[in-house]
Amino acid sequence: MKRIKRSKKRDERNDINDPFIMIPMELKVMILMKLPPRSIVRLHFASKHLSSIILGKEFTEMYMTRSSSQPRHLVSVHRGSDMQLFHSFSQEEHSNDHDKPRHLVSVHRGSDMQLFHSFSQEEHSNDHDKVSYTLDPDVRYVFTPPVRGLICGRNGIKMIIGNPSTGQFISLPRVKTRKKEILSVFGYDPVNDVYKVLCMTVITQRGNIARGIITRDIFLEDVMAWEAIVSEEHQVITLGAKQKWRMIKCKYPHRHYSGCQGICRDGVLYYLASYKQKRSLMSFDMSSEEFNVTKLPDDYGLQQFGNLVNHSGKITIVTQAYNGPMDLWVQDDVNKEVWSKTAAVVPSVADIFGADQRLMFRGILPTGEIIFKPLPSPNPFFFLCYDPKEKNVRKVVIDGIGDDSASIQVFFDHVESYMVL
Repeated sequence: MKRIKRSKKRDERNDINDPFIMIPMELKVMILMKLPPRSIVRLHFASKHLSSIILGKEFTEMYMTRSSSQPRHLVSVHRGSDMQLFHSFSQEEHSNDHDKPRHLVSVHRGSDMQLFHSFSQEEHSNDHDKVSYTLDPDVRYVFTPPVRGLICGRNGIKMIIGNPSTGQFISLPRVKTRKKEILSVFGYDPVNDVYKVLCMTVITQRGNIARGIITRDIFLEDVMAWEAIVSEEHQVITLGAKQKWRMIKCKYPHRHYSGCQGICRDGVLYYLASYKQKRSLMSFDMSSEEFNVTKLPDDYGLQQFGNLVNHSGKITIVTQAYNGPMDLWVQDDVNKEVWSKTAAVVPSVADIFGADQRLMFRGILPTGEIIFKPLPSPNPFFFLCYDPKEKNVRKVVIDGIGDDSASIQVFFDHVESYMVL
């Protein structure tokens, strides 16, 4: 078929008919900054003139800076079927302003459609938005913490990258492995301005069993024995047109904790792992693609338990004994093994509910509030924000989701982005 060339005069007529040309530049930027991501994406495709502004580096950084200063919460809810809903809402109370910080809730329901609900974090808000994405009905994804507006989901060796603010998702090449014990961490490399996924798999050192170091019975009873399992494969993929998995080397034999989430901060991925039979903090520089290991204090609670979080811009590990105080181990200097310890006395569940209910730590807000999620998931779903300074608790209820059989992920560092994948 002969390709038809677009007339230059036609393009000029379209430019003349573009109503945005006559608007002053400062006003156009001001209007765009107040729009939600989906509206910006529509204008990107509808107006050639606005598209040049939207895709420009200056506006992109301006919009991302504004969004980064207003983090949102992300809650992913899986109900054992094929619909994924994402709710985004403001962290503040009594707000109907789109520009306020927002929560994002992901709900997995019973069909093959992924819906994204965006609404204010503040209570009694009428600010609500919704987008959708059709998922593979046979695949149920678990998501890693969002980074600069994008999130990464994995099911076995299948992975997707998506923008919850626009509802656009793309599939990544399948992970090159036959192993099932996989940890994937998603992050952004500011040096090269690219997104990357680090993926690790582990195998059992069966030679130890054959030599009698670990008996087969003990191994079967305790497959997570530190001396029996190490990471073997380390792979990286860069989001882009020619994306593919690349094997990389790690000089620190370690085993990641697959049940723990990794986090990204300043171009470095962090996750907890076992190194030389001690719980340690592993880091991966996305620019140099080199690993490093940081020794943790020799504290029983820290060695046995702990959740990795980004608290006030610092790497923090949170530990808590049953019904006891919560310890926050803060890394004061990323270049040194220097940690400081603070304690937050959390009120008992009975003080909050008047009944016995389990609570799971889920994160710390920039305000210093500590987030807890009830177990099992209540209906309607809610989470608690505890202020250790003021010694008070506020309850954030999300109507429309929540089920005893639901598995709910909660993230608190999501920002809006209009990025087109």
